[in-house]
Amino acid sequence: MKPSVFTLALIALLSLVSCNSEPSLQKYFVEHTEKKDFIALDVSSNILNLDKANLTAEQNEALKSFDKMNILAFKANDKNQAEFAAERTKVNAILKDPKYQQLMKVGSGKDGASISYVGSDENIEEFVIFANRKENGFAVVRVLGKNMNPNNIMTIMSVLQKSKIDMEQLKPLQQLLK
Repeated sequence: MKPSVFTLALIALLSLVSCNSEPSLQKYFVEHTEKKDFIALDVSSNILNLDKANLTAEQNEALKSFDKMNILAFKANDKNQAEFAAERTKVNAILKDPKYQQLMKVGSGKDGASISYVGSDENIEEFVIFANRKENGFAVVRVLGKNMNPNNIMTIMSVLQKSKIDMEQLKPLQQLLK
């Protein structure tokens, strides 16, 4: 039994679509996790060490929408300033994609931070925080979840104040701050 021309064309089209070569933060994270000047960290929601029995229904609902955070940081030094500038430019280019809707930007010149999100106002899939400083480097934080919304994020921020964050999970980031 010979495959039809239509079947072969469909398979070729599907392979082209599945091999999307557009840059994305997820691809950037995967490609840079093991590189020399980068520090990568995945943080689960259990980092908060919360007594869920003492949380309100709204706080519990907000926490259910939060899955994890992926953090990728580039540690800048005197010897890698050209690479720092090139990598920062790559991240900025990715964040210019219309799927990343910018909420806020602070800073001026080469130092600063931005907060963007992916999804709709009522169903946010990902928050992206990008902060950079020439002396230290940059960090990209992806906050991933399901059905997150701005109210959930604000509620999670208030819950963070009550949490006993497990600093052991954040130990790799201390290298960036030294």
